[in-house]
Amino acid sequence: MVPLKGQEDLLRIIKEIAGGKYTDDILELTDPEYPPEIQELAEAVGLMMVKIEAREFHLEQLYDKIKLNTLNTVTAVANALGARDAYTEGHGDRVGIYAERLAKRLELTEDEVERIRIAGTLHDIGKIGFSDQVFSNEDTHLNEGMLLEIRSHPQWGYDILKNLEFLGPALEYVIDHHERIDGKGYPRGLSGPEIPLGARIIAVVDCFDAITTDRPYQKGKTPQEAFAILGELAGSALDPDLVDAFIDEIENNGMAE
Repeated sequence: MVPLKGQEDLLRIIKEIAGGKYTDDILELTDPEYPPEIQELAEAVGLMMVKIEAREFHLEQLYDKIKLNTLNTVTAVANALGARDAYTEGHGDRVGIYAERLAKRLELTEDEVERIRIAGTLHDIGKIGFSDQVFSNEDTHLNEGMLLEIRSHPQWGYDILKNLEFLGPALEYVIDHHERIDGKGYPRGLSGPEIPLGARIIAVVDCFDAITTDRPYQKGKTPQEAFAILGELAGSALDPDLVDAFIDEIENNGMAE
Protein backbone atom coordinates (compact mmCIF):
# COMPACT_ATOMS: atom_id res chain seq x y z
CA MET A 1 0.00 0.00 0.00
CA VAL A 2 1.42 3.38 -1.06
CA PRO A 3 1.65 5.88 1.85
CA LEU A 4 -0.48 9.00 1.49
CA LYS A 5 1.34 12.26 0.87
CA GLY A 6 2.28 13.76 4.21
CA GLN A 7 1.64 10.54 6.16
CA GLU A 8 5.21 10.19 7.38
CA ASP A 9 5.35 13.86 8.40
CA LEU A 10 2.05 13.47 10.25
CA LEU A 11 3.32 10.48 12.23
CA ARG A 12 6.56 12.31 13.05
CA ILE A 13 4.72 15.41 14.28
CA ILE A 14 2.26 13.37 16.35
CA LYS A 15 5.21 11.67 18.09
CA GLU A 16 6.78 15.07 18.79
CA ILE A 17 3.55 16.42 20.27
CA ALA A 18 3.16 13.27 22.40
CA GLY A 19 6.67 13.94 23.69
CA GLY A 20 5.76 17.48 24.73
CA LYS A 21 7.28 19.29 21.75
CA TYR A 22 4.47 21.44 20.39
CA THR A 23 4.96 22.63 16.84
CA ASP A 24 3.01 24.60 14.25
CA ASP A 25 4.25 22.21 11.57
CA ILE A 26 0.98 20.31 11.98
CA LEU A 27 -0.86 23.24 10.38
CA GLU A 28 1.02 22.79 7.12
CA LEU A 29 -0.64 19.39 6.68
CA THR A 30 -4.09 21.00 6.61
CA ASP A 31 -3.22 22.57 3.24
CA PRO A 32 -5.40 21.46 0.27
CA GLU A 33 -2.36 19.93 -1.43
CA TYR A 34 -2.58 17.02 1.01
CA PRO A 35 -5.19 14.23 0.83
CA PRO A 36 -8.44 14.85 2.76
CA GLU A 37 -7.59 12.07 5.22
CA ILE A 38 -4.30 13.75 6.13
CA GLN A 39 -5.95 17.19 6.36
CA GLU A 40 -8.66 15.87 8.68
CA LEU A 41 -6.20 14.13 11.00
CA ALA A 42 -3.90 17.16 11.02
CA GLU A 43 -6.80 19.45 11.97
CA ALA A 44 -7.85 17.10 14.79
CA VAL A 45 -4.30 16.78 16.12
CA GLY A 46 -3.81 20.56 15.85
CA LEU A 47 -6.98 21.22 17.83
CA MET A 48 -5.94 18.68 20.46
CA MET A 49 -2.51 20.35 20.74
CA VAL A 50 -4.10 23.76 21.29
CA LYS A 51 -6.33 22.37 24.03
CA ILE A 52 -3.38 20.70 25.76
CA GLU A 53 -1.35 23.92 25.62
CA ALA A 54 -4.27 25.89 27.04
CA ARG A 55 -4.71 23.40 29.87
CA GLU A 56 -1.00 23.41 30.71
CA PHE A 57 -0.98 27.23 30.70
CA HIS A 58 -3.95 27.23 33.07
CA LEU A 59 -2.21 24.76 35.39
CA GLU A 60 0.96 26.88 35.40
CA GLN A 61 -1.06 29.96 36.32
CA LEU A 62 -2.85 27.99 39.06
CA TYR A 63 0.47 26.68 40.40
CA ASP A 64 1.93 30.21 40.44
CA LYS A 65 -1.14 31.43 42.34
CA ILE A 66 -0.82 28.60 44.86
CA LYS A 67 2.88 29.39 45.37
CA LEU A 68 2.11 33.08 45.90
CA ASN A 69 -0.70 32.35 48.37
CA THR A 70 1.49 29.88 50.25
CA LEU A 71 4.37 32.36 50.47
CA ASN A 72 2.02 35.07 51.69
CA THR A 73 0.73 32.76 54.42
CA VAL A 74 4.20 31.66 55.51
CA THR A 75 5.41 35.28 55.50
CA ALA A 76 2.44 36.25 57.67
CA VAL A 77 3.44 33.51 60.11
CA ALA A 78 7.02 34.82 60.16
CA ASN A 79 5.78 38.37 60.73
CA ALA A 80 3.70 37.13 63.66
CA LEU A 81 6.96 36.95 65.60
CA GLY A 82 6.56 40.70 66.11
CA ALA A 83 3.55 40.01 68.31
CA ARG A 84 5.76 38.01 70.71
CA ASP A 85 8.92 40.07 70.41
CA ALA A 86 8.55 43.72 69.50
CA TYR A 87 12.30 44.02 69.01
CA THR A 88 12.23 41.67 66.01
CA GLU A 89 9.23 43.32 64.36
CA GLY A 90 10.12 44.21 60.79
CA HIS A 91 13.48 42.42 61.03
CA GLY A 92 12.58 39.75 58.46
CA ASP A 93 11.30 42.29 55.95
CA ARG A 94 14.43 44.42 56.30
CA VAL A 95 16.75 41.43 55.97
CA GLY A 96 14.84 40.41 52.84
CA ILE A 97 15.27 43.91 51.40
CA TYR A 98 18.97 44.09 52.25
CA ALA A 99 19.60 40.58 50.93
CA GLU A 100 17.86 41.41 47.66
CA ARG A 101 19.89 44.61 47.27
CA LEU A 102 23.19 42.84 47.91
CA ALA A 103 22.29 40.01 45.53
CA LYS A 104 21.49 42.54 42.81
CA ARG A 105 24.77 44.37 43.46
CA LEU A 106 26.53 41.03 42.89
CA GLU A 107 24.66 40.77 39.57
CA LEU A 108 23.10 37.40 40.37
CA THR A 109 20.31 36.08 38.17
CA GLU A 110 16.78 37.37 38.67
CA ASP A 111 15.60 33.98 39.95
CA GLU A 112 18.48 33.73 42.43
CA VAL A 113 17.87 37.27 43.67
CA GLU A 114 14.25 36.34 44.36
CA ARG A 115 15.24 33.14 46.19
CA ILE A 116 17.65 35.09 48.38
CA ARG A 117 15.00 37.74 49.10
CA ILE A 118 12.49 35.09 50.16
CA ALA A 119 15.05 33.28 52.32
CA GLY A 120 16.03 36.58 53.93
CA THR A 121 12.42 37.37 54.76
CA LEU A 122 11.80 33.91 56.22
CA HIS A 123 15.24 33.23 57.76
CA ASP A 124 14.02 33.52 61.38
CA ILE A 125 10.69 31.70 61.00
CA GLY A 126 12.09 28.94 63.23
CA LYS A 127 11.93 31.36 66.16
CA ILE A 128 8.20 30.61 66.24
CA GLY A 129 9.30 27.62 68.33
CA PHE A 130 10.99 29.75 71.01
CA SER A 131 9.66 29.55 74.54
CA ASP A 132 8.32 32.61 76.31
CA GLN A 133 11.43 32.49 78.47
CA VAL A 134 13.63 33.24 75.46
CA PHE A 135 11.36 36.00 74.17
CA SER A 136 11.08 37.65 77.57
CA ASN A 137 14.82 37.58 78.24
CA GLU A 138 16.23 41.11 78.32
CA ASP A 139 19.92 40.44 78.84
CA THR A 140 22.66 38.31 77.36
CA HIS A 141 22.83 35.86 80.28
CA LEU A 142 21.27 32.78 78.74
CA ASN A 143 21.06 29.38 80.37
CA GLU A 144 21.98 26.19 78.50
CA GLY A 145 18.38 25.41 77.53
CA MET A 146 17.83 28.88 76.09
CA LEU A 147 21.08 28.68 74.11
CA LEU A 148 19.97 25.34 72.68
CA GLU A 149 16.67 26.88 71.56
CA ILE A 150 18.44 29.78 69.89
CA ARG A 151 20.89 27.51 68.10
CA SER A 152 18.01 25.30 66.95
CA HIS A 153 16.02 27.97 65.13
CA PRO A 154 17.71 27.55 61.70
CA GLN A 155 16.89 23.83 61.74
CA TRP A 156 13.37 24.52 63.00
CA GLY A 157 12.90 27.04 60.20
CA TYR A 158 14.08 24.50 57.64
CA ASP A 159 11.71 21.89 59.07
CA ILE A 160 8.78 24.30 58.82
CA LEU A 161 9.53 25.13 55.18
CA LYS A 162 11.01 21.89 53.81
CA ASN A 163 7.78 20.63 52.23
CA LEU A 164 7.55 23.79 50.11
CA GLU A 165 9.68 22.24 47.38
CA PHE A 166 9.30 25.27 45.10
CA LEU A 167 11.58 27.20 47.47
CA GLY A 168 14.47 25.10 46.16
CA PRO A 169 17.92 26.38 47.30
CA ALA A 170 16.25 29.01 49.51
CA LEU A 171 15.74 26.23 52.06
CA GLU A 172 19.53 25.83 52.36
CA TYR A 173 19.91 29.58 52.84
CA VAL A 174 17.50 29.43 55.78
CA ILE A 175 19.19 26.55 57.56
CA ASP A 176 22.72 27.89 56.92
CA HIS A 177 22.34 31.59 57.74
CA HIS A 178 24.18 31.17 61.08
CA GLU A 179 27.09 29.20 59.66
CA ARG A 180 30.48 30.96 59.89
CA ILE A 181 33.36 31.26 57.45
CA ASP A 182 35.69 29.77 60.09
CA GLY A 183 33.44 26.73 60.60
CA LYS A 184 32.36 27.66 64.12
CA GLY A 185 28.74 28.39 63.23
CA TYR A 186 25.60 26.27 63.54
CA PRO A 187 23.73 24.01 63.00
CA ARG A 188 25.98 22.11 60.55
CA GLY A 189 29.44 23.56 61.15
CA LEU A 190 30.03 24.44 57.50
CA SER A 191 32.96 26.67 56.57
CA GLY A 192 34.07 28.95 53.74
CA PRO A 193 32.67 28.03 50.31
CA GLU A 194 30.76 25.09 51.83
CA ILE A 195 28.25 27.71 52.95
CA PRO A 196 25.89 28.60 50.08
CA LEU A 197 26.31 32.15 48.75
CA GLY A 198 22.69 32.98 49.60
CA ALA A 199 23.28 32.02 53.24
CA ARG A 200 26.50 34.04 53.40
CA ILE A 201 24.60 37.07 52.04
CA ILE A 202 21.87 36.69 54.66
CA ALA A 203 24.47 36.31 57.42
CA VAL A 204 25.97 39.71 56.57
CA VAL A 205 22.71 41.63 56.27
CA ASP A 206 21.15 39.87 59.27
CA CYS A 207 24.10 40.94 61.39
CA PHE A 208 23.91 44.52 60.15
CA ASP A 209 20.20 44.86 60.88
CA ALA A 210 20.61 43.35 64.36
CA ILE A 211 23.43 45.80 65.15
CA THR A 212 21.53 48.87 63.92
CA THR A 213 18.22 47.97 65.60
CA ASP A 214 17.30 48.58 69.23
CA ARG A 215 17.43 45.32 71.18
CA PRO A 216 16.68 44.59 74.89
CA TYR A 217 20.40 44.32 75.61
CA GLN A 218 21.72 47.19 73.45
CA LYS A 219 20.80 50.43 71.74
CA GLY A 220 20.93 50.30 67.97
CA LYS A 221 24.25 51.53 66.62
CA THR A 222 24.90 53.93 63.73
CA PRO A 223 25.73 52.55 60.28
CA GLN A 224 29.36 53.58 60.67
CA GLU A 225 29.62 51.75 64.00
CA ALA A 226 27.97 48.71 62.39
CA PHE A 227 30.44 48.83 59.47
CA ALA A 228 33.31 48.66 61.96
CA ILE A 229 31.80 45.60 63.65
CA LEU A 230 31.17 43.90 60.30
CA GLY A 231 34.80 44.57 59.44
CA GLU A 232 35.92 42.87 62.65
CA LEU A 233 33.79 39.82 61.84
CA ALA A 234 34.95 39.63 58.19
CA GLY A 235 37.05 36.55 57.57
CA SER A 236 35.96 34.77 60.74
CA ALA A 237 32.16 34.86 60.92
CA LEU A 238 31.36 36.72 57.69
CA ASP A 239 32.49 36.59 54.08
CA PRO A 240 34.87 39.58 53.70
CA ASP A 241 34.01 40.20 50.04
CA LEU A 242 30.32 40.33 50.87
CA VAL A 243 30.96 42.65 53.80
CA ASP A 244 32.79 45.09 51.50
CA ALA A 245 30.05 44.89 48.85
CA PHE A 246 27.30 45.44 51.43
CA ILE A 247 29.04 48.43 52.99
CA ASP A 248 29.33 49.96 49.51
CA GLU A 249 25.63 49.29 48.94
CA ILE A 250 24.56 51.02 52.17
CA GLU A 251 26.93 53.95 51.68
CA ASN A 252 25.56 54.51 48.18
CA ASN A 253 21.88 53.74 48.65
CA GLY A 254 21.14 54.11 52.35
CA MET A 255 19.42 51.92 54.95
CA ALA A 256 16.09 50.15 54.64
CA GLU A 257 13.22 51.88 56.41
